[in-house]
Amino acid sequence: MKHETHENHSKQGNHDARLTRARQGDANAIAQLINQALSTRGIQVRAIRKGDCLYVLLEGMLVPERQTYSRVVYAVTLCLGAPGIRVLRVYGRQRGDHVPAWTQAFRIMAAAEVQPTATPPVRHSPVQKPRRSEGPWLDTKRALPVAAAICAAVGLGLVIRDVVPGAEESTTPSEETTPVDTATAAFPSPVAAPPSPPVPTASPTTDVAVTIKAVGDLIPGSNYSGRSGNSLPTEAGEALAAEGQMLFGNIRPFFEGADILFANFESTLTDYPYSAKDTSQNMTFSFRTPPVYAQMLKEMGFDVLSVANNHSLDFGDQGFADTIAHIEQAGMKAVGQKGQIVYTTANGVPVAFIGFSYLDDHNSMHDLAAASALVQEAKQQAKIVVVSVHAGAEGSDETRTHDRTEYFFGENRGNLVQFSRTMIDQGADLILGHGPHVPRAMELYQGKLIAYSLGNFMGYQTLATDGPLGYSLILTVQMNAEGDFVGGRIIPVALDANGIPKLDDFFQSVVLIRNRTQTDFPQTPLRIDDMGYLLKTDG
Repeated sequence: MKHETHENHSKQGNHDARLTRARQGDANAIAQLINQALSTRGIQVRAIRKGDCLYVLLEGMLVPERQTYSRVVYAVTLCLGAPGIRVLRVYGRQRGDHVPAWTQAFRIMAAAEVQPTATPPVRHSPVQKPRRSEGPWLDTKRALPVAAAICAAVGLGLVIRDVVPGAEESTTPSEETTPVDTATAAFPSPVAAPPSPPVPTASPTTDVAVTIKAVGDLIPGSNYSGRSGNSLPTEAGEALAAEGQMLFGNIRPFFEGADILFANFESTLTDYPYSAKDTSQNMTFSFRTPPVYAQMLKEMGFDVLSVANNHSLDFGDQGFADTIAHIEQAGMKAVGQKGQIVYTTANGVPVAFIGFSYLDDHNSMHDLAAASALVQEAKQQAKIVVVSVHAGAEGSDETRTHDRTEYFFGENRGNLVQFSRTMIDQGADLILGHGPHVPRAMELYQGKLIAYSLGNFMGYQTLATDGPLGYSLILTVQMNAEGDFVGGRIIPVALDANGIPKLDDFFQSVVLIRNRTQTDFPQTPLRIDDMGYLLKTDG
């Protein structure tokens, strides 16, 4: 039994190492992973890499079916997200032949990257579909079972709906007869790289000027003994660095590329010992994080933290004041004090943040007149105005967004649709919603993006993570200098049982947000593709 256990561990270790190499772009590792599944279908896979081009050869007793298997290889390559692979060429041939029966070229965008010039085209009408010579789009009924089998074998998640976006397929007679010599690992250099998706020429008013990345509810743990919570280190140094690596190590690389990184900090940063809440009551919690954790959050890259939420006063006015002070002393901005507008600058563009909640202790979303006045004031001083709002009913069954007032345990949690649209009408450029603890729909309104809920991002031993409560994301929003939405991305994240985030290979938040956007805002001119890119449409 011990021998079998050791052997199983060894196999798992080999698989994990292979998966790591594949994610780093190792061609042999990629081929071995795909081979695990396709070998049962009588197909052998070989691959080599030259520069930014990955060449994959599929061989079978019969010529592998082109539509299904080329797109499966493409989907797995996307899921791996290997850096530096920009072109994929898939060849199919019968075993024993020296000339491939077909070849298929794709343009690749890495899953973790967001580059405005690489945004896939919007395919919402026949005129915008790229021309093809070989027939109809991918038959998902044939491709999905194969893709699912591969992804299960390699430990990846995959979402394919209708057509995998972000790819341009090209086939020419000269390419179809190009020989491929895998015996000597000499795949031919392509005649030309496959064409990039058509990207409209950016004008001065549509150039990306500011990139904001935002996450939802963030609680890096609680040391308050009055309620369940983790005992956290309270001193800086190695213990804090180790804690930061444990909490953020899986996800920190995906913060890169942000001019401003935002989160809703749903805890307190204080040593004040007395909670303002009776935590003996059902569904009543107080969260207290050691003040030194402000240093950790700054080191992780956060720039702006909202303190307008229903946990900012867990330790009364003293805890609220301490939280703001520690955030600011660490070099970040605290947003959410009543009557306050926080200003910053990104790439020379003045940006204003205002924090709202359904509570009178903060800027109240219920007072539309006062809220409108704040936004108008901010717009006079800044080119871009970002509104953070903590509102909406909570729970795993609260993923829908309706244009009506929401209630939770008798509290008026506001009408998020009415508030968000009113703020944009008054001059706001981006609405970042949080509070329901689950992701919700997104809407493009008057050319501005509304994210109705960013869900939980981190709740170390504090927040529930069952079902949609564990679906999370890093939202990337690209805007021009006037605050208009240019593009964006949902980077899918999932929380483990301890509330620690990691990249979600199963794209659960992408699926949820896309479905809710389609059902709750069917007319919005926003499309979310399978890789989570946010695309403007002409609708």
